Amino acid sequence: MAKILVIEDEQSILKMIAYDLKQFDYEVDTASDGLKGYEMAKTNHYDIIVLDLMLPGMNGLTIAEKLREKQVKSYIMMLTAMDDEYQKVHGFEVGADDYITKPFSPRELTARIKAVLRRLDNSNKVDLIEYENIKLNTLSYEAFVNDEKIDLTLKEFELLQYMIEHKGKALSRDQLLTKLWGYNYDGDTRVVDVHIFKLREKIVDGSERIKTVRGIGYKLI
Repeated sequence: MAKILVIEDEQSILKMIAYDLKQFDYEVDTASDGLKGYEMAKTNHYDIIVLDLMLPGMNGLTIAEKLREKQVKSYIMMLTAMDDEYQKVHGFEVGADDYITKPFSPRELTARIKAVLRRLDNSNKVDLIEYENIKLNTLSYEAFVNDEKIDLTLKEFELLQYMIEHKGKALSRDQLLTKLWGYNYDGDTRVVDVHIFKLREKIVDGSERIKTVRGIGYKLI
């Protein structure tokens, strides 16, 4: 059973999300305060954290950043009422995996969550992928470079895995968005650039391995 934490201060939205998710037999915990939500996310394991951007006590961006500093691996889906590309990109920079803009339909949110959980299902995955000095364990979502563990978010892990599986091929930003986010993305493609930048930082020779293909996207060489 998937376990989901919803951190949202608007009670009507919080109750709606919790009710809809419980219809799919997910285990759902809720918090309406940022500090309480952060403590819950830090001390319990959740497959997905649905996280509002504007919260009392501690805002969503700070929560996401602190959770990643604690190496919490939960998939973080941001809720934001602001149609602001800067805020969205900043959310990805601090560790969010996805976002959904208010107002949204319950069907859209549950569809996104179901898609994420399908990708988290390890039943048909190879447990070890190796490429030169990079190793990925798809059961534990651990990544190693030169046998040293590196800390990746789920989305960074999926991006690296996909690039390894398609090494040598030029992958467009739209292709990466569609494959890794699982839907037709309604924002701009800078989200891919943000994740590529962070991968290059975390892989010692990432700046040389992950090449920019002008006018297209990226490829792993």
